[in-house]
Amino acid sequence: MEENIVSENNMKHRSSVYDSMVKSPNRAMLRATGMTDDSFEKPIVGVISTWAENTPCNIHLHGFGQIAKEGVKDAGAWPVQFGTITVADGIAMGTPGMRFSLTSRDIIADSIEAAMGGHNVDAFVAIGGCDKNMPGSMIAIANMDIPAIFAYGGTIAPGNLNGKDIDLVSVFEGIGKWNHGDMTAEEVKNLECNACPGPGGCGGMYTANTMATAIEVMGMSLPGSSSHPAESAEKKADIEEAGRAVVKMLEMGLKPSDILTREAFEDAITVTMALGGSTNATLHLLAIAHAANVDLTLEDFNDFQERVPHLADLKPSGQYVFQDLYNVGGVPAVMKYLLKNGFLHGDRITCTGKTVAENLEAFDDLTPGQKVIMPLENPKRADGPLIILKGNLAPEGAVAKVSGVKVRNITGPAKVFDSEEDAIEAVLSDEIVDGDVVVVRFVGPKGGPGMPEMLSLSSMIVGKGQGDKVALLTDGRFSGGTYGLVVGHIAPEAQVGGPIAYLRTGDMVTVDQDTKEITMHVPDEELAKRKAETELPPLYSRGVLGKYAHIVSSASRGAVTDFWNMDKSGKA
Repeated sequence: MEENIVSENNMKHRSSVYDSMVKSPNRAMLRATGMTDDSFEKPIVGVISTWAENTPCNIHLHGFGQIAKEGVKDAGAWPVQFGTITVADGIAMGTPGMRFSLTSRDIIADSIEAAMGGHNVDAFVAIGGCDKNMPGSMIAIANMDIPAIFAYGGTIAPGNLNGKDIDLVSVFEGIGKWNHGDMTAEEVKNLECNACPGPGGCGGMYTANTMATAIEVMGMSLPGSSSHPAESAEKKADIEEAGRAVVKMLEMGLKPSDILTREAFEDAITVTMALGGSTNATLHLLAIAHAANVDLTLEDFNDFQERVPHLADLKPSGQYVFQDLYNVGGVPAVMKYLLKNGFLHGDRITCTGKTVAENLEAFDDLTPGQKVIMPLENPKRADGPLIILKGNLAPEGAVAKVSGVKVRNITGPAKVFDSEEDAIEAVLSDEIVDGDVVVVRFVGPKGGPGMPEMLSLSSMIVGKGQGDKVALLTDGRFSGGTYGLVVGHIAPEAQVGGPIAYLRTGDMVTVDQDTKEITMHVPDEELAKRKAETELPPLYSRGVLGKYAHIVSSASRGAVTDFWNMDKSGKA
């Protein structure tokens, strides 16, 4: 982590490298971008976004960057706009492109650090709209540890069909219903054409909204900003305010390391549990904590799961979308409710320079009579919906999301596949029957490579009416839009010789959320025999996926790419 001393008298704590006589050539190039003698007196603030035309999550972010620049200018600094990449999960889903999704998180982090570091900016605003944009930006923010704010592009409005709200997951599940004979091709086409009405991140409590919420809760984005819809006037206002606020951070000498404390991560986990957030939150919060030098483990998630109830009736397991939460008070109202009842640390500092409690004083309570957030005395579930499982199938851990699932445990025969494509073919061919435990392996961080999500597969199972009757296990990931009997992030993964590599079709497997155990009923002697007989495939070795496969850590450590000790790399 870079050492930077920021003070009111040293706002140009990095860009001052351009001030000396010998940096005249550097200034010559900067003058060509519009800088003047007056500009050189001001701190330089980067504004970097994951703008791209290929996805509604990001299509509006270039314009948001322009708005953030106005806020920076208004606060007296010099803004410089940059761009980095994105991978749209909803478009990559179920294709070979999905291997690049999690990989893109670390590319985004590295590219932001390279661009901001390479140009000696004094502070920056990172703007993102899709799942990996948020943690990628936050990893860079934590690693650089200079004044920075994350700004979310906002949630998409719900689609509407025949008077009913729909979203992207409605289309994924429509495929399963079509295959089961419960929906016609024309009805699926109607879903397709109405699910995504404009810009914004996917509309339920899926990964984008989960991570945007977590970042706001931690204090690294402006209060209230995570629940502002993408097309709202409030969203444009909070984007502009982010530009002003990051300059204020410079003035105060406030850095991410002041904000990203252990307590900040505890509160992020608490709100994620209460709102029923994505399984990906475990992976991303571990990675951000690693960058911030905060000790956070999978076991910490179980500690909060046991004492934080699930309150939100939000999709995918509930009936409301994130915009509905905004309409009843948004994330600040939820935080006020949790703070009042002793679940949050109100004395933590945030990017505003105020504490959590001070920020929340400006917001209203939840709207009386609202139905989106259930009361603590009558929660949707008495404990949290994200559970860390361990056992002989996942010695390092696995992540289950159990919101909306009626069955608390299942024991059934494994049907093992070495790719999602083979598993999908089996589902569509009606080879998967009630009581089965579908296992997809060799799709972990190293094996995928890139730990692809299984939303296409899980949605088909739900769409066919088997969501409570068939378990789905993988060393890969699940989309935030997934629900049902699903367990992901099984570690160690198959690629490095984890036990899942030696599971065979027909073996009995138990998943028990009450005991938090995941067990393969295979005798130790038989398992040892299978290990001796099995030759694991070589690591992928070309291009960016090859680089990623060779350096990425275990999912149990956040699938990060900067563990240098082999005993921490996920290698079994």
